[in-house]
Amino acid sequence: MDAALIWEWIIKSAIVLLIMTGGFAYTTFYERRLLARIQTRIGPNRAGPWGILQPVADGVKLIFKEELIPAQADKVLFVLAPVITVIPALVITAVMPWGGVVNIFGRQVPLYIADVNVGVLYIMAIASISVYGIVLAGWSSNNKYAMLGGLRSSAQMISYELALGLAFVGPVLIAGSMSLVDIVEKQRDIWFVVYQPVGFIIFLIATLAEVNRAPFDMPEAEQELTAGYHTEYSGMKFALFFMAEYIKMIAVSAFAATLFLGGYRLPFIEYPDWLEWIGPFVLLAKIIVLLGGMIWVRATLPRFRYDRLMAFGWKIMFPLALANVLVTAVIVVILSA
Repeated sequence: MDAALIWEWIIKSAIVLLIMTGGFAYTTFYERRLLARIQTRIGPNRAGPWGILQPVADGVKLIFKEELIPAQADKVLFVLAPVITVIPALVITAVMPWGGVVNIFGRQVPLYIADVNVGVLYIMAIASISVYGIVLAGWSSNNKYAMLGGLRSSAQMISYELALGLAFVGPVLIAGSMSLVDIVEKQRDIWFVVYQPVGFIIFLIATLAEVNRAPFDMPEAEQELTAGYHTEYSGMKFALFFMAEYIKMIAVSAFAATLFLGGYRLPFIEYPDWLEWIGPFVLLAKIIVLLGGMIWVRATLPRFRYDRLMAFGWKIMFPLALANVLVTAVIVVILSA
């Protein structure tokens, strides 16, 4: 294999990991400032100019915070659980196309790590793994509240993953490919959200439940479970769970933009070679808007009651997603006949 190609993969992987971990830190800052704006507060504004060093201060605090392991906990699984939760959030973006193909020192470099022909299946497979970390965190803590939080989370994620998986099917059927690069390129003229408004809404709601965001944050219902599966965690182990949550927020926003909003492309604009560099910035703008929507929902809607949360997933989201797939498939077959 070409050594230059291997180095290209390594460098791109390192850049994506740095972007996602840095993005996690500043998504927390973005959320706190936007929530403050919505709730007529100031928000973090002391650490650095305009408070921009607040994530650094939080990271330093968590690094030096004492880490405790309960005496009766399963120590190996207790330590592994946060790692199992955060790694899938980092590797899920391996198939994410951040831009087109650019020229760097005479070499054509695609702005993505891998373009696999089953990219959508890869996303769904990796997204399902993090639930193991959450369940193991609850079980290994040897704490009834943590265990209940882990069980709630696993039931919730499995329920909403069905609707989420079906929401992927619409863009795949229209594009005729499971490659994310192909899906983006098929949206050169018109975004798939025009064809799939119901699928887009289902995707957004299901991803909120998938990343345990309000109003679907039942595993962390403080009034019932004293914070759920991470009750016994502190310091950097505690931070890893929230790193996973915020990195997944960025990832699902990127996937929503890619599947339904044209990804790194603007509609009706054919990029010349020298303008392909604009792709990552176009995608970043879409991610910021979608993250703002997630934060706005948190500031607006109250938490679901757990039985209603599950009923909503099984009785409304799943049938609606199934009907959307059926209608899309029929239309695609008719138009291609």
